[in-house]
Amino acid sequence: MARRRERRGQPSQDRRSERVESETREEKLSDADASERKLIGIFVVFFIVIPAVSVLVYVFKYGSGTKPLEPVVSERGLIKTDINFQEILSENSKVAGNESLRNYDYPVLAYITPWNSHGYEMAKRFNSKFTHLSPVWYDLKSHGSSLILEGRHNVDKGWMSELRMRGDALILPRIVLEAYPTDLFKKKLRDKAVNLIVTECKEMGYDDLRNAALAFIKQLGHALHSVKSTRNEQQLQLIYVIGPPHSDALQQHDFGPEDLQSLSGAVDGFSLMTYDFSGPNNPGPNAPIKWIRFTLSLLLGSTGNSAKRLAPKIFLGINFYGNDFVLSEGSGGGGAILGRDYLSLLEKHRPVLQWEKNSGEHFFVYSDDDNVRHAVFYPSLMSIYMRLEEARFWGSGISIWEIGQGSILSPRKSHIDVEMPR
Repeated sequence: MARRRERRGQPSQDRRSERVESETREEKLSDADASERKLIGIFVVFFIVIPAVSVLVYVFKYGSGTKPLEPVVSERGLIKTDINFQEILSENSKVAGNESLRNYDYPVLAYITPWNSHGYEMAKRFNSKFTHLSPVWYDLKSHGSSLILEGRHNVDKGWMSELRMRGDALILPRIVLEAYPTDLFKKKLRDKAVNLIVTECKEMGYDDLRNAALAFIKQLGHALHSVKSTRNEQQLQLIYVIGPPHSDALQQHDFGPEDLQSLSGAVDGFSLMTYDFSGPNNPGPNAPIKWIRFTLSLLLGSTGNSAKRLAPKIFLGINFYGNDFVLSEGSGGGGAILGRDYLSLLEKHRPVLQWEKNSGEHFFVYSDDDNVRHAVFYPSLMSIYMRLEEARFWGSGISIWEIGQGSILSPRKSHIDVEMPR
């Protein structure tokens, strides 16, 4: 706009210098110019300045606060739908960009399992990429007429010390509830369960807790909040795992928006398991993007004040594994595969990868040595990118299951900036 005004103003000055006008005409022109400048000034203020300021205020107040996405893989053109197996085989072992820099500001929770122990090394190497790390260590079980907490033998204190020297990610031991549900209906046993968990957190010096129960979550959350971490004097936290709805309409056993509202004061985060949409009996994508969007909208409602308040507590689940399904009629075979399995299939069958637009996932079809057809769905850079952008849109965090499984191409070079094990 400024340039246009300059071009308009300059010829007016030239004309005044080249022409000799009467004093009356000069005064009229001067008055006209002043009036024109006044009108232009009003136009600029009302139609440019005010809207621009409004946009800035909106972005400052309601923006997600995340940094612009400028990953190396975008510059190299690796995030795309038309990928081929050669690219995956040649790129999967490379780490793109800075190993310690985070591109996203929202929370990132990663799970580590003893049976895929390479996740421990990934957690140490890329500690600064995560805000929360959840080792799968504990089980709460019924034992006669009481309850016991098993799993301390899994705890690796040396690993925990190394993590804390390398970064600030909080450590949340995962506790699976294997006790009889009816046991937790009894106040005495419910108190016992809370005491077991809180005592373990205090003795082991944990920062947070991830649990898989509902009946006593409020009580547990308030109990944890009353205890401070021995490491940083902050109150202990609780992240609760929730499953997605099983149909378009919420069923009685589904975790719904009312549950989210009810627990939001006692729970610091909700790890949403938005994966395993398909199985051997219904082969298909791992986590269709439309299903993820529907699940978030069901839990959070519209993008109103309630959604803005609760969305940051949601950790959108992203799978770092794939599935190899048998397509033969009535077989119902196949199941989960890890990164090394995926690479082996690519090397052996040299397949054509296809992009499934409705689900937002890549897959390929091959025939095994017995001429049985299979369909393989595995995360790609594009599929991960779409899910990270969905989390960005809602203002939620993400949770990764899990970083020791050997997921290869997608998360390592996507915007999450996490290298996955080889």
